[in-house]
Amino acid sequence: MPRFDYLRDPDEIERQSFVQIRQLTDLSRFDANQQQVAMRLVHTAGDPDIVHDLQFSPGAVEAGLAALAQSADVLCDIEMVSHGVSKRYLRGQVRCFLNAPEVADRARQLGETRTMAAMTEWPLHMVGNIVAIGNAPTALFRLLELLDGGAPRPALIIGMPVGFINAAESKQALWEIAASEFETPCITLLGRRGGSSLAAATLNALARMANGIRF
Repeated sequence: MPRFDYLRDPDEIERQSFVQIRQLTDLSRFDANQQQVAMRLVHTAGDPDIVHDLQFSPGAVEAGLAALAQSADVLCDIEMVSHGVSKRYLRGQVRCFLNAPEVADRARQLGETRTMAAMTEWPLHMVGNIVAIGNAPTALFRLLELLDGGAPRPALIIGMPVGFINAAESKQALWEIAASEFETPCITLLGRRGGSSLAAATLNALARMANGIRF
């Protein structure tokens, strides 16, 4: 008899987790597709209350699913988001330019964060693709600046940077203007909470749905 008795089967662990999540989480304001994203975030954070800050612009999930059906790429602000994406469910590429050789020098010369400097190439890759920002509020603000300057619109923005400086403000700005001014659907987590794992989890929920996987 093993000293420690615990569930080992990964599929059963996931199944039972989502049963509990449905029992513990108020999902009543979300439609069926939105619930899949909300539950994945609760699963990742271990916190049913996180859904109180979760916001979807109209048609955001559907826009993400349509983009993934067309083999959309995913643009990430940092490598941690890229590493958290379940690439087995994607047909497109996951791109992050943060570690390109010229980025650090460009950031120093311009006096801005590396994540901002790494976004110089983003306008070349945004059309029809999905943006996932999970760490740097400055990256989300830079994205809004690019869109305000006429950069091509992505299919969907997942905006979930984390922190105490600029995080809540950047996500509030995204929520207020992305869909209305830039005609770009978004999914965001208002307030200070966020992070790479939650941005990746949002994308993973969409990718699972695109492959017919629901809980």
